[in-house]
Amino acid sequence: MTNARSLRLDLDLGVALQRRTYANAAYLASRLPLGLLYFTVLVTMAMLGFSLLSVAVGVVVLAGTLAVGWGFAHFERRLTRWWLGVEIGPISLPPPPGQSVWRRVRAHLTSAVTWKSLAFVMLQMPLGIVVFALQVAFLGTAFALFFSPALYLAATLGRPGADQPFNAPLLALSSASHGFQLSGLATAVGLSVAGAGLFLITLHGMNALAAGWGAAARQMLSLSESELRFAEARLQAAAEHARAEQADESRRELVANVSHELRTPIASIQAHVESLTSPEGALPSPADTQRYLNVIARETERLSSLVDDLLAVAGADAGGLRLTTGPVDISEVVEQVHSTLAPIARRERRVALVKSLPEAPLPPAFADRDRLLQVLMNLVRNAVAYTAEGGIVSIEAAEDGGRVRVSVSDTGIGIPPQDLRRVFERFYRADASRARSTGGFGLGLSVARDLIEAMKGTITAESEEGVGSRFTVWLVTIPAGAA
Repeated sequence: MTNARSLRLDLDLGVALQRRTYANAAYLASRLPLGLLYFTVLVTMAMLGFSLLSVAVGVVVLAGTLAVGWGFAHFERRLTRWWLGVEIGPISLPPPPGQSVWRRVRAHLTSAVTWKSLAFVMLQMPLGIVVFALQVAFLGTAFALFFSPALYLAATLGRPGADQPFNAPLLALSSASHGFQLSGLATAVGLSVAGAGLFLITLHGMNALAAGWGAAARQMLSLSESELRFAEARLQAAAEHARAEQADESRRELVANVSHELRTPIASIQAHVESLTSPEGALPSPADTQRYLNVIARETERLSSLVDDLLAVAGADAGGLRLTTGPVDISEVVEQVHSTLAPIARRERRVALVKSLPEAPLPPAFADRDRLLQVLMNLVRNAVAYTAEGGIVSIEAAEDGGRVRVSVSDTGIGIPPQDLRRVFERFYRADASRARSTGGFGLGLSVARDLIEAMKGTITAESEEGVGSRFTVWLVTIPAGAA
């Protein structure tokens, strides 16, 4: 029991030594001047707005009144967090993307937090008056009682008779002693102790009042838990709706792309086959026949590439890509890509395709050989398509930090920074026109990313407009013993 009483005494005395106590007291004292400012500004603007309602400017002034009140609420929220150290939740959530200004204004006006925060601002003046009066009354009384001995000594030493009753000076300063006959220093000391006790009680009361003020600010200047959950759910639903609309738009774009990209090579193949098999007229010369066959072969390869992209996307959407992974000789894959596409790049685009391989054998990489070949063929085709005549496309393989790095670089037109961030998104193409000569569904790089990530690897892109681009595939190596 003694220890408990001692602890309570220490806590009671300790409140006078804490900086937080006086910060709370200063915060409470600031309520009156700030409350007067809020009340004066808002009431003046509101009266002016109502008086001008007959003209359009009145509505503008009233809207400005709400905006200013909302600004005061934000200021109070920040002030309370900084001065009282109270954690306050968000006062609102970001609007859904694409929401119109009118919808935002309507959501703001129908939110309960908007009107609770305005009420909190307007209550600062009347509550500030009450709190300021209580602070002055209690602290004034406590200081008057605490300095009773000094007042007693000043009264008695100023008189010839030291035994004169101590009444007039103290009675004038302390209503608590009204009606008592005080005649000695002991009484004055007792009043001083009472004043110290009243001062500590007042400090405790101000701490409790500041805590209540902080709790009120937390409730009135932030979304409640239920409102926060509802707002987050609404934002999530809006985001899901936006994603669904984007996916639907992507599907429509895919249908449009497919109808164009498949029709073009099919029409070309059909026209050249008819030229070779037409019963009317003379047969084409051997040179023309070879040229027609080359065109048919090129368009057939293009069709095959497009169908491979579609099948890869369909496989990913159906629940995953089917891969047959194992140790793969990267140098062999690079050699095959180079030998297959170098003649085509030189003949059709006048572009040189070069390769660079290290002298020492590369360690085997963890990959699906056929899928990796598909990815590198796709990257090289893209590089050749976007490189002007006389340009160079290079494919390089090397070991780098325990991984195998395969890079496809070109001296083409490059990719703008705003497009570079999105090149791996499905259906995204920097050039939205389907009439461009390079063709494609906008799926190639997306498919490449999905395939490489399924092989536990990564793919990155770097580019500079007018200089060229570099796409790099990183694959995990397999130790010699494990392979």
